[in-house]
Amino acid sequence: MKILSDYHVHSSFSGDSSVSPEAVIEQAISHGLQHLCLTDHMDYDYTDGDVCFEFDPREYFRRLQPLKEKYRDQIDLCIGVELGLRPYLSGRHHSLIFSYPFDFVIGSIHLVNNRDPYFPSYFEGRDESGAYLEYFQCALQNLRAYSNFDTFGHLDYVVRYGPNQNRFYSYERYREILDEILRTLIRRDIGLEINTGGYRHGLEEPNPCREIIKRYRELGGRIITFGSDAHDPLFLGYQFDRAAALAKECGFTSYYIFRRRKPQELPL
Repeated sequence: MKILSDYHVHSSFSGDSSVSPEAVIEQAISHGLQHLCLTDHMDYDYTDGDVCFEFDPREYFRRLQPLKEKYRDQIDLCIGVELGLRPYLSGRHHSLIFSYPFDFVIGSIHLVNNRDPYFPSYFEGRDESGAYLEYFQCALQNLRAYSNFDTFGHLDYVVRYGPNQNRFYSYERYREILDEILRTLIRRDIGLEINTGGYRHGLEEPNPCREIIKRYRELGGRIITFGSDAHDPLFLGYQFDRAAALAKECGFTSYYIFRRRKPQELPL
């Protein structure tokens, strides 16, 4: 079955996108998507670069809630957020998601000790494998500090931007810490996002890679979500057929969407 639900999408409420929510929604409809969740960035205190990754949640809901009704006969629109996790922000994140009626919350790691792997400076002067390991250590630290979100976004995001990307990267190389991350997700009933941005960045795999997705299933993980991580609506639903086939190969027969933070299972 074709994946018709994109649950990681950005609009002009994110500091790295200039596309209006209406334009995103209309393009999603033209792509044939049936379910769409806007998940704009909320990275409080982003420190690497001069882009602001915060939005006014009141304005966000004031703008988006009427669009649910406007497009209700064409697409199932949900309102989400992508939290940029950092342990000291747990209180602010908790306050945010319990103050507004989000349908879906992604927890992601963008900053590692105040540096974003998106920029080459993250890798300067050190071994690539050590830089990857630090990212995974940060992910586990954040999971232990705060876990009130629905899916973990692009788990091996760091690999997109490494000097060699995934040429020397594998699940086995980081097995111990990745297994602990996956077990923590499963214990806390948090999903694993299959983010097709990895295909767009030339990895020939989503984020996380196939071996991590397979291992999540082997350990008892059941909740997967699909997201394009589109900042340009041309990439909505990007390579979803390919990602769905991979998920089936890894043992999954269903995936999930969320409404009012409640999971709804759909067949693959």
